Amino acid sequence: MLSEESRNGGKRNDMKNARPLIGLTPSLDIAERRVWVRPAYMESVLAAGGLPVLLPLAEGEDTLREVLDRCDGILLTGGPDVEPERFGQTDTTGTVVTCPFRDEVELWLARKTLAADKPLLAICRGLQVLNVALGGDLWLDLPSQRPSAIAHRQEGIGDKAMHSVHVFPGTLLWEICGENLQVNSLHHQAIRTLAPRLKLMAEADDGLAEAAWLPGKRFALGVQWHPELLSAHDEASRAIFRSFVEACRAYSGKTCQAV
Repeated sequence: MLSEESRNGGKRNDMKNARPLIGLTPSLDIAERRVWVRPAYMESVLAAGGLPVLLPLAEGEDTLREVLDRCDGILLTGGPDVEPERFGQTDTTGTVVTCPFRDEVELWLARKTLAADKPLLAICRGLQVLNVALGGDLWLDLPSQRPSAIAHRQEGIGDKAMHSVHVFPGTLLWEICGENLQVNSLHHQAIRTLAPRLKLMAEADDGLAEAAWLPGKRFALGVQWHPELLSAHDEASRAIFRSFVEACRAYSGKTCQAV
């Protein structure tokens, strides 16, 4: 029989070696009463050494606060458009598809995660949420409002790189990935006016904002593309997830190796 001390010591060791717990925001279908997320998000976090969990899109700050407190980092995933009224616009394009309840939860999560200086990775819609949460605004529909030779909304599942982005030296993304990247692109909205506290990290060849970060925070980084769909075969995409998970591990004081 193990002593109480041995049992408790084993639990402490298990916690010490546990993977950092990373909360992922899911997509929400209110009519069908279901939530889901692309498996690639889970797979990319797991491969980088993190333990992903789906966050409940719960009403009430008490529940959200408890969930946030238990996570070592937050990943804002892709999804539908951010409601234009949240950044002082109305849809005149007829292209905007929104989920107001998800907006409410994710805007709250973005602000509270940053206030706690907890690691935050924002992907595609997630970057747009981060920008709006900090006072920026968005293009509602790139094809009609900002036409470009670059197809920012590619066909297919998005597992192939379609255009290049230039990463600015001295930024967090430059330290992680280097100067030039080939990325996929699955969006029709994007940053129009960058929030005052955010700093631009990368642009497409047409000048569209592709990545931003919040200097002075432990890890607060957003990209407009989908590295989770490229990470199976792209080292730069894997590096983004590794850096994020490492920041979560440092925040929690946990130690484990990527699988």
